[in-house]
Amino acid sequence: MVKAKYQSVLDLGEKLAIKDGDVQVNGERLEIRGTAATPYDKDLLWDEIKKVGGESPSDLMADIKVEDDSVYARHTVQSGESLSLIAKHYFKDPMKYKQIFAANTGVLSNPDVIHPGQELVIPNL
Repeated sequence: MVKAKYQSVLDLGEKLAIKDGDVQVNGERLEIRGTAATPYDKDLLWDEIKKVGGESPSDLMADIKVEDDSVYARHTVQSGESLSLIAKHYFKDPMKYKQIFAANTGVLSNPDVIHPGQELVIPNL
């Protein structure tokens, strides 16, 4: 029953390719463990956990580690995106585009010129 309740969390874990994923049902409690690629992926998982179980669910224990915490996320530019749109997506603030640009000066020479397929680092703020 508790595993079905958190199925959307488990599905998201698969989509994010969580490494060393382990899911156990212990009585009325679900225990999940694994390693997310970046802090952003970990945040996505926790957001889904809170959406399903509330701010501090008593029927779930989650131990999510992060493989690479030197960056917040890695982003592949899609057609039609801008640094401000990307900043709004990750930080809910389009003006944080400046920090994304500063973290990617090896790839970008102008904050107004990005191209689909470019791999950008989304910095920890």
